[in-house]
Amino acid sequence: MAVVAPERLRTGRWAEAGLLLLAIALGISGYVLVGLNTEEALPADLLPVSATLAAIAVLMHVVLRWRAPYADPVMLPLVLGLNSIGLAMIYRIDHAVGTGAGPRQLMWTAVGAALAAALLVLFKDHRVLRRFTYTSMIAGLVMLLLPMVPGLGQTINGARLWIQVGGFSFQPAEVAKVLLAIFFAGYLVSHRDVLTLAGPKVLGLQLPRPRDMGPILLAWGVSVAVLVFQRDLGTSLLFFGLFVGMLYVATERFSWILIGLVLFAAGALVAVNIFGHVAARFDVWLNAMDPEVFNRDPGGSGQVVRGLFGLASGGLMGTGWGEGHPHLVPYANSDFIIASLGEELGLTGLLAILLCYLILVQRALRTAIGVRDGFGKLLASGLGFVLAFQCFVVVGGVTRLIPLTGLTMPFLAAGGSSLVANWIVLGLLLRISDGARRPADTDQSVSEDTALALIPQSAQPRGGATAAVPYAGEVGPDDADHQHTEVVREP
Repeated sequence: MAVVAPERLRTGRWAEAGLLLLAIALGISGYVLVGLNTEEALPADLLPVSATLAAIAVLMHVVLRWRAPYADPVMLPLVLGLNSIGLAMIYRIDHAVGTGAGPRQLMWTAVGAALAAALLVLFKDHRVLRRFTYTSMIAGLVMLLLPMVPGLGQTINGARLWIQVGGFSFQPAEVAKVLLAIFFAGYLVSHRDVLTLAGPKVLGLQLPRPRDMGPILLAWGVSVAVLVFQRDLGTSLLFFGLFVGMLYVATERFSWILIGLVLFAAGALVAVNIFGHVAARFDVWLNAMDPEVFNRDPGGSGQVVRGLFGLASGGLMGTGWGEGHPHLVPYANSDFIIASLGEELGLTGLLAILLCYLILVQRALRTAIGVRDGFGKLLASGLGFVLAFQCFVVVGGVTRLIPLTGLTMPFLAAGGSSLVANWIVLGLLLRISDGARRPADTDQSVSEDTALALIPQSAQPRGGATAAVPYAGEVGPDDADHQHTEVVREP
């Protein structure tokens, strides 16, 4: 009788290796074209830049093969490609204005990749993070409040989002978004049954009970406080949108989205009528072409209008790397890097970049669907929402779809805080995707000590008795099809 050998499981690591080569080639070719078109010579530091990007790719690839062999094979190449394209554009702006941001961006890229690799090595299972639900909440709120500390916080361009530590400027809100995503995932996993209880029905829409409105009202209050005291519409929208999006995933009730939109619109309307800096942002948005608004100093619409003209001059195919004038727009390498790329790569290049973001978010949501525990589903979807909201807010502000904010494009724009935080987001998504794609018969469960630590104290077995306890991270009845138990004994 013939025996058929079992098909070898495909992890996708070789496909990832090929995509990484393509990602690095895109960034290095852009860097070469910048040098040829601006100085008619290869960039002097082409070799160290290329070697650094190659080392990052090799490091992450080896770590994934070692610690997360079933992780999504597309996410890392997408991120490294976006990061490399952003580096090429930042170096191009450096050549025009001499800011010196390129070497710093390369350094922070290496730091972010190292932290993502360390996360993959240290955390064998994403469900361990559920132990730190309320610790993440406290740490996230502290990060949000740090810029308000006298002597530590800094006001830059009218927004108080930065702190100065040892000669380095740091934006704590970037780290706070990761911490709050962990908190929201842990909180909603534990309380979603309460949040889905039937409430009053208004105009055919099932609303939550008034006493269950506390979490969303708290998130609304925090977002409004960020908007008012730190003068930052983008961060406020990002945090509130993150919570409402995760709340919808947890409860599958559209009423939460509707309530969230109403609350945010009400908060923004009140802020516009009370606080001058918020009203100025809306005035620039609505009347950008007005000569009086354009020439206002400070707070005029000159930056927005110049960015729009840069996008228009790029046309369909762009002027080419190094052939445009993106440096005419203030903060062309950070807040307005989308306008810079649109000018030199054209609509075609910009759409390709946005498509990369779309695929990255899609892979994050696919990971959320495939992972077997509720905490992982919420955390992966929340991190995907963070990337999607941030892209929407930045591109919407540059194109005047919404008021301009101070957020930066993930992985593309100059800024160490944003770059490091987003690499950590990538590390978490890779860790969760490893658990989602790993076959059930090879699933590596956490240790007994960790499993017990993840279970409430009252539910742990006592007196050394053997008990069947839920698999770490197990939540709610909707995960019943994916749950399994293991026998553990109290040490």
